[in-house]
Amino acid sequence: MSTTDTTRPGVPATTAEQANAIATALAGGQRPQRPNALSTSVTFGWRALLKIKHVPEQLFDVTLFPVMMTLIFTYLFGGAIAGSTQDYIAYLAPGILVQSVLFITMYTGATLREDIDKGVFDRFRSLPIWRPSALVGMLLGDAVRYTIAATVTGIVCVFVGWRPEGGIAGVALGVLTLLIFAFGLTWVWTFLALILRSQRAVMGVSMMILMPLVFGSNIFADPSTMPGWLQGWISVNPVAHVVDAVRGLMDGTSVAGEMVWVVGWSAALVGVFGTLTMWKYRDPR
Repeated sequence: MSTTDTTRPGVPATTAEQANAIATALAGGQRPQRPNALSTSVTFGWRALLKIKHVPEQLFDVTLFPVMMTLIFTYLFGGAIAGSTQDYIAYLAPGILVQSVLFITMYTGATLREDIDKGVFDRFRSLPIWRPSALVGMLLGDAVRYTIAATVTGIVCVFVGWRPEGGIAGVALGVLTLLIFAFGLTWVWTFLALILRSQRAVMGVSMMILMPLVFGSNIFADPSTMPGWLQGWISVNPVAHVVDAVRGLMDGTSVAGEMVWVVGWSAALVGVFGTLTMWKYRDPR
């Protein structure tokens, strides 16, 4: 009994064997298992980190920016506000950590707008995967950038003279609280990236929203020294609640009430802007 030679002239045997294997798999009718939401989200998160690997300049905003902000505000305002940089860094450190991370969140929207302009997300929409995974994965990857920024800022503050009374555990809990709020806030920028038509517009509107939230807060000074109308704004400012929670955790004091505000604001941002983002993502017209 003779065997049929499936190789063709000029085609390597290995190539023919691979073609036969593919044909056999297709003929069997077996399809690969559809990836779940977690695996696809992690994959897109890894994609976001690989972009940093290929363009390391993206880490400038999470390394140089926190360092400059910490040193400038400590040595420029420390003596005038608290009498010495040593006393001021104890108050400033948790707040400047919050500021550094929140400013970096804006770049998420700008990066998303760049991918949309390049047509990348049109391809993602056509894939047989959980629809939000492209956005969720991107936010998970950015969470790594936020953690790097928080770590760099904390190290600089320690060198300046900051000694958190809550210890390492308090600092870790404070950073985790900040990351939860940053995740919720980032959905605002993703929605803006879907409704605005240029990367520059996304950055401009994001800055216009974030500036009063950050600088009209309790990051740099005690609100009791401010005018009444500004104190009223700070009392409802979500960033001020985040700063109070992070500062309390790092100082080792009770923050139960502030944590309720932080979790509530984070859930509201995800619920409102996450829903609007997915609505716009499904129907880009």
